[in-house]
Amino acid sequence: MNLLSPAISSLARMRSWRIDAWRDNPMNAQRDVLQELVTAAQYTAFGRQYQFSSLFNIRSFKEAVPVHEYEDLKPYIDRIMQGEQNVLWDTPISWFAKSSGTTSDRSKFIPISQESLSNGHYKASKDVLTMYYQFHPDSNLLTGKGLVIGGSHTLHAVNPEAQYGDLSAVLLQNSPFWGHWLRTPDLSIALMDEWESKIEKLAEATIPENVTSISGVPTWTLVLFRRILEITGKSAMHEVWPNLELYLHGGVSFTPYREQFEQIIGKPIHYLEMYNASEGFFAAQDRPGTDGMLLFPDHGIFMEFMPISEYGKKYPETVGLDKVELGKQYALIISTNGGLWRYIVGDTIQFTQLNPYRIRVSGRLKHYINAFGEEVIVDNSDRAIAEASRLTNAIVSDYTAAPLYFSADGNGSHEWIVEFERPPDSLERFTEELDRSLQQLNTDYEAKRHKSIALRMPAVHQARTGLFADWLKGRGKLGGQHKVPRLSNERTLIEELLSMNKA
Repeated sequence: MNLLSPAISSLARMRSWRIDAWRDNPMNAQRDVLQELVTAAQYTAFGRQYQFSSLFNIRSFKEAVPVHEYEDLKPYIDRIMQGEQNVLWDTPISWFAKSSGTTSDRSKFIPISQESLSNGHYKASKDVLTMYYQFHPDSNLLTGKGLVIGGSHTLHAVNPEAQYGDLSAVLLQNSPFWGHWLRTPDLSIALMDEWESKIEKLAEATIPENVTSISGVPTWTLVLFRRILEITGKSAMHEVWPNLELYLHGGVSFTPYREQFEQIIGKPIHYLEMYNASEGFFAAQDRPGTDGMLLFPDHGIFMEFMPISEYGKKYPETVGLDKVELGKQYALIISTNGGLWRYIVGDTIQFTQLNPYRIRVSGRLKHYINAFGEEVIVDNSDRAIAEASRLTNAIVSDYTAAPLYFSADGNGSHEWIVEFERPPDSLERFTEELDRSLQQLNTDYEAKRHKSIALRMPAVHQARTGLFADWLKGRGKLGGQHKVPRLSNERTLIEELLSMNKA
């Protein structure tokens, strides 16, 4: 054991009482957060418009302030980007996290305040580290380097006093000086924009490092692993980085990728899921092996939970932590210390535990298939893909699906295009197992599949190698946090991919 490990573990335990306080009293923490947010922003342009100075409780706040999507807040954000301050938040906004949607070329610019960094992203990161050391007190995690595989880190000037870039760029530029000692690669590589060259530089720079942890999207982490093994001639990543002990993931389900990671790393390591985005750091896995991530109620974000049946209504109903139910699908709505007010993040979540509150991300509000009343969500499809892969000796690298509507030739179905790292023994059997697993996971889908009355057997196409990467590259979204939507309720995406697959 490294001599630094006991000291780091002790420091982590000293911080644990802070976590205990908000974990044991989450609703009190949330009330305090909302009061702090409203008080801070009462003299902003937004606060004056909605009379924040007269809002004294959660009920009055919800009655006064409407639920917003990005387009609703965009006029305020545009004013800030043009140099105006005190619009949505009371301290200067000099950074914006650029977040582009996966189904649109339109970019979102999320305002980042100093408070959202220090009391949000960085505080949450320290809490994740503390919780990790609670369960692994002999860890050598901080005696080596953390490899961060982020997206495009290019920074652009918005006005003379503000810049924008991917969230990872903003976090890197604002991290404390000691943070640079603990990560790899250096900024000259981390800030590269062209992804294919960046993978090569990442490999060359990190091979000689003592990498103990990695964070990044699974698909691009695997690309880096394979390139490193090609360069070194090693058979598994543990031969390159023998002290690697932790992989931190989020953004997409890890379920379809776990087997690939276990094989390519070649030894057991810890896996930890986090739920962080440009808008904030919402939750992280606090206990190994648990189903769900611990919700963070004390990190500058007031949270509401909207049943997905309310989505699209002019005045949707939302509930607080005291009214949420296990297993129900909610859309997350947030008010933040960066100036987002009752903002629909776009993710759907489910609570897996209520004491303490643990959640899992189940999909996206607009990423689902419900053309026939089947209500298939990304969590269903990820789990079904993983089970079909297990039963047919396949490894899936990417996929998407959409409805195939009724026609003169027959009733509807789902159409899938799947790219395999290792093809199944039989594509026909893979399709059967995928269908069977979906029926077991989703009773609405099962009912529609009964005797193929409403839905017939899904159609599954095998994608050529690199199809999904080519689609992303063609839209300037190759690498990092960008990903192809898993599910869509309309056929535009799948038609594009099917056409590219024939070319």
